[in-house]
Amino acid sequence: MLGPLLLLQVLASCLWLGHSEVVNSFTSCPQFFYEGTIPNDALNPKNPAWICQRFSNSYHYATLYDRERRIPVYSAYKYQPGDAKRPHTWWFVEPQLIGKNDLKEMKTESFLTQDDKFSLHQIKESQAVLDDYKPLKNLDRGHLSPNGHHNSREGKTATFTLTNIVPQDSSLNQGQWNIYESKTMPQLADGCTTTYVITGAVPGRNNVAEGRVNRPSHIWSAACCLEGTKPKKAWGIIAKNDKNQVENLSLGELEKTLTNLYRGKTVTLFNNACPRK
Repeated sequence: MLGPLLLLQVLASCLWLGHSEVVNSFTSCPQFFYEGTIPNDALNPKNPAWICQRFSNSYHYATLYDRERRIPVYSAYKYQPGDAKRPHTWWFVEPQLIGKNDLKEMKTESFLTQDDKFSLHQIKESQAVLDDYKPLKNLDRGHLSPNGHHNSREGKTATFTLTNIVPQDSSLNQGQWNIYESKTMPQLADGCTTTYVITGAVPGRNNVAEGRVNRPSHIWSAACCLEGTKPKKAWGIIAKNDKNQVENLSLGELEKTLTNLYRGKTVTLFNNACPRK
């Protein structure tokens, strides 16, 4: 269930500054979930942050973030690919994860340290930073909400935040997962009026970046396709995060697989109207 509505504090931003809101629910951005139904609590980490990812005065997707493991649990969005060019790959972090402050804009680390006078140590306490990813070998910065699934330059730019990134096996990210995102997904979504997507990462037993950032054991994605206003079909995919292989599943099969991976806590991802078979 969605939590109580909180007051939104919207600040002006220029084209190259992002704008995010961290609240205690997704009440501010339910449009990224079919019928406003978010995944159930089985996926929730011990210290979560619900982020409505806002850029250039518009919401583009929603992210549940794990502050302790410093990775997103999942990102939810509407599949709307377009011809807008890939933006400059500036990477943002989330100032609202830095203790108590009034900042509402996602910013680069340099902005936060130079203009807002935060220390790098303060930024690193509850989220990943660029230095965590630079030394990694055979691991990419894997998007959960990929820029290629958004139709505007602003939407694509909004995906380049480290709150939307996990350490993903390079061969998988550049291989079968990329094929799914760029070829399989368009085929499956053909004819859908609206396609809701939730892409997530199962926490693993190993950490990287000197123990700061969790390396997920699995990467997964689920979609619910609407024809008009009614769900027509749904599907899922999952991959172990150490090899270049993916497994195509029904939505129901994916939920059962995640239930097992989350130690028997029943996982439901979408509104019950989305087909499970």
